[in-house]
Amino acid sequence: MVDATTLLVVGGLLAVFGVGATYARARHPGLYWLAVGLPISTARLIGSYGSVMEACGLTVAPSRLRVMAVRATTRREVRPVPPRRGIPRPTSTGLRLRLRLAPGQEPADVAASAERLRHAWGVHAVYVTTVKPGLVELRLVGFDVLKRVRMPRKLDTALLRVPVALREDATAFVRDYRTVPHGLTLGATLSGKSMFLRHLIAGLATQPVALVGIDCKRGVELAPFAPRLSALATDPGEAAELLPALVGEMEERYDLIKTRQGLAPGIPDEEITSDIWGLPESERPVPIVLVVDEVAELFLVATRKDEERRDEMVTHLIRLAQLGRAAGMYLEVCGQRFGAELGKGATMLRAQLTGRVCHRVNDEASAKMALGDIAPEAVGAACTIAPELPGLAVAGDTSGGWSRIRTPYLSLTDAAATCHASAHLTPELPALKPFRPVAPVPVAPSAPSLVKPQPATG
Repeated sequence: MVDATTLLVVGGLLAVFGVGATYARARHPGLYWLAVGLPISTARLIGSYGSVMEACGLTVAPSRLRVMAVRATTRREVRPVPPRRGIPRPTSTGLRLRLRLAPGQEPADVAASAERLRHAWGVHAVYVTTVKPGLVELRLVGFDVLKRVRMPRKLDTALLRVPVALREDATAFVRDYRTVPHGLTLGATLSGKSMFLRHLIAGLATQPVALVGIDCKRGVELAPFAPRLSALATDPGEAAELLPALVGEMEERYDLIKTRQGLAPGIPDEEITSDIWGLPESERPVPIVLVVDEVAELFLVATRKDEERRDEMVTHLIRLAQLGRAAGMYLEVCGQRFGAELGKGATMLRAQLTGRVCHRVNDEASAKMALGDIAPEAVGAACTIAPELPGLAVAGDTSGGWSRIRTPYLSLTDAAATCHASAHLTPELPALKPFRPVAPVPVAPSAPSLVKPQPATG
């Protein structure tokens, strides 16, 4: 009777643990990883490291000195040598492990075996990065971090650096305008493109940066951020007036830089500069980020007069893209499609936009517009984004690298509240003052009546 009771209790506990583990794995994968997945994967890694490396072809023949030492001290067989392994470092999403490559190995050898290592150690994915020559880091991800996005607690933020999404390797995707001055974001309706833009504007709103918007959809996307915008154009006519003002501001900044390059006797050599970041902080103009939402609206024309206006606007945008970086002026262009069929200058402007982010698109041609000329392998990944995963995108750069990212949810109310709270940071730029939007005044909710209504009697 006692044995049956014990078996019943133990069986009940195991059943409860199994049900709890199954629920945690489905609903709280991070908790499941820390409680179950991490110990199991760590034990697999440590226990099978040598055999897994040998099966993946990541071992090399031992040195003569090692062979002589083994034969002199033991009678066991001399086996191939795997890369020297560091101590596994657990994280909230996986493991980190550094490998010292053996002579004759390269990081590409380890990267080619990433899928095999994933199955051998029972993790969701394995990513390989080079730390320095001869040293690589394996980032083991225990579960799909893009299913429910949670940004890392420690984020690398600085001026013109905004964490906007999470990469599939559990690191933050940071939009750095100092490194990648201009960017292009493409995506179909309800693909998450607007969410990406909200995070970008909300992140820049708390920095000493001038934000300028062109939203030809009557301002429905950018108007809620009006308290923090230095200028806003809501139709092609206003954009045609705003862009020359921005070009004029850029030319004034170039004049300031040239004045600083006058090689006056009192200026030290290290203070001679070719962009605004070399100027003294007291003389440095505030950076400007121009956000263009639905860029195709600037290219569409109906009459000859509209065509002339379009050509002028495109010329200004190309000039800003080619020369704006040195003047501290950056472009963020968004749209559904951005190809040569839009008209003259579209391809030339797109070539200046270094950073590329492609959300779900309606056809392969749209994905090629965003990623085909910088990371052809990423086109197929962009075409497989499912509609039920809004915010999922493929980010590429001119180095040919790419990765999947996903933007966490941010409501329009919260993003607008951030802009309203940081409205005092909006810089005063005389050239853009005529285009400063009027911030809507929030309407206070009416107080409830304290008079109790009386029923009518007749």
